[in-house]
Amino acid sequence: MTTPILTAEDVSVAYGKVEAVRGVSLAIPQGQIVTLIGANGAGKTSLLNALMGLLPSAGRVSFRDEAMASVVAEERVARGLSLVSERRDLFATMTVEDNLELGGFRTAASARAAAMEDVFARFPRLRERRRQVAGTLSGGERQMLAMGRALVGRPRLLMLDEPSLGLAPRIVRDIFHIIKALMQTGVSILLVEQNARAAMQIADYAYVMELGEITVHGPAAELARDPKIIESYLGLGHHR
Repeated sequence: MTTPILTAEDVSVAYGKVEAVRGVSLAIPQGQIVTLIGANGAGKTSLLNALMGLLPSAGRVSFRDEAMASVVAEERVARGLSLVSERRDLFATMTVEDNLELGGFRTAASARAAAMEDVFARFPRLRERRRQVAGTLSGGERQMLAMGRALVGRPRLLMLDEPSLGLAPRIVRDIFHIIKALMQTGVSILLVEQNARAAMQIADYAYVMELGEITVHGPAAELARDPKIIESYLGLGHHR
């Protein structure tokens, strides 16, 4: 396994007395796609928010060999960790271009302009819509904009929470092609996805989360052949 860009050791997240995440440990190797699959309510989003510093958590998170315990979310972004939430969190009344600009507000103007050009090359639809208000975009366009905004910040690790949520199958295919292409540029990716079949097809490694705990993990190709995983998550017509 290549050197991890992020490691989580014994991470737990609680809402009052309810533990949403219990003792989770995982590693994201540099330049790979790791997927985290599980049913609704398994704790996947809570784990992502803890890794991003948006939720208090117990345990240890290291990013690029640095402990993150005292590093706030904004500083994690500055260090190259980025999260695209399932809500997509766009500024609905601002244009596509302004949303992208905000993604790179910590970077120099020349670097931001170059990063935006990269995003427009990767998402031609956004170039066409650059003057359009974000709130008027389709679901697929909003997902592209959320990913594009994160990429303007030049992340080293991109965490994606349910990028295919609510999208038509054709758009889902486009989004997954883009995720795969991103990995080939050197960006590491942690992908949380209800569409386990599509996620397993592009991931190098997979973790399965149930009731706040990692129950099984291994190379994605191996897990995709595991009868229990097939029955629970990959069965035809299965929508969890």
